Amino acid sequence: MASVALGIDILLASRPSWLKDARVGLLANQASVDSRLRHTRDRLLEAGVELTAIFAPQHGYFGEQQANMIESDDFIDENLGIPVFSLYGKTRQPTDTMLSHIDVLVFDLQDVGTRVYTFSTTLALCLEAARSHDVEVVVLDRPNPIGGHQREGNLLDLEFRSFVGHFPLPMRHGLTIAEMARFFNEAFDIGSPLQVFAMKGWKRTMFYRQTGLHWIPPSPNLPTPESTLVYPGQVALEGTNLSEGRGTTTPFELWGSPYLEPKLVVEGLTEDNLPGFVLRPAQFTPSFDKWSGQSCTGFQIHVTDPETFRPYTSSLTLIRAVLSTHRDEFKWSSPPYEYELHHLPIQIILGSGDLHTQLEAGMDVKDLERSWKPQLDEFSQRCEPYLLYD
Repeated sequence: MASVALGIDILLASRPSWLKDARVGLLANQASVDSRLRHTRDRLLEAGVELTAIFAPQHGYFGEQQANMIESDDFIDENLGIPVFSLYGKTRQPTDTMLSHIDVLVFDLQDVGTRVYTFSTTLALCLEAARSHDVEVVVLDRPNPIGGHQREGNLLDLEFRSFVGHFPLPMRHGLTIAEMARFFNEAFDIGSPLQVFAMKGWKRTMFYRQTGLHWIPPSPNLPTPESTLVYPGQVALEGTNLSEGRGTTTPFELWGSPYLEPKLVVEGLTEDNLPGFVLRPAQFTPSFDKWSGQSCTGFQIHVTDPETFRPYTSSLTLIRAVLSTHRDEFKWSSPPYEYELHHLPIQIILGSGDLHTQLEAGMDVKDLERSWKPQLDEFSQRCEPYLLYD
């Protein structure tokens, strides 16, 4: 039995007048389900909502597409006869034509608590578009699967703004999707008509396994709640020639390459105190993406204590260890990455122009972490007024 009531449940229990009166668009994907695995689209239709358009984020309405500029097309829902507009194709922001179909946009996506996960950028772009068209945005809240009580990392430098980072958030931001909507809309002066429906029963200290809810992968490479625990750090490997485990059944938990010598990496970590996880040596052969069809040596990250595990600090430390032990073989990836053609992918992912060079220079990640603390504290204070849960 789920201990958390989701935003879709709270919306339908409160039955605002627009449920009957407005033309409604729904931004959703395969993970937009209630605690009994009923899709939000079906719940709205059962409530008599006039659904006139559907919008799909990155990875497609069915979550079938892989990452990094693998786009989805618009199509017509064969059962409802209404358009399904892709917001990861010809455009990444709703257009005038798209918004002409609706009065209210219901946003119901499962975020994963990490700045570079593109659903938060899609949220920001929807708010900005809705402001210009007098369309109300309604955000149905869902749990942050890695909790809302911890934050990590440097804030995005806006010189490196991209589709994987729209506003200056830390990598692990500690917000739910509805809290982000409130924060974006007010703190960054978007000013869109906005209504949010908060959950009941969710606490900031909860990890996803504690909610009692079923996990539906919001994208192909986050198959379990455990993959979301490591994602805020392991996503940085997308900016390197190390495999982040795409093409395996445990992406982001598995990582490595044909050139990696695990023993050397472990020796390079002897002075680092990295709590909350175990590095288990592993061998794998990706079926697609980097090093496809080639045997990779590396590790699987097993999170043993989510409370003490710091994914961003840990993964940057692992990258630094590989840099120091495999400098000739290790490479930063080249553009393009998520429609950015000029900056290195690692700069876009880390939201910084020089963090990767600091790792190259062998700087202690704990020292870097201490240098980020003032901006992280300021961020926490700035988003405090928009939090929905104690």
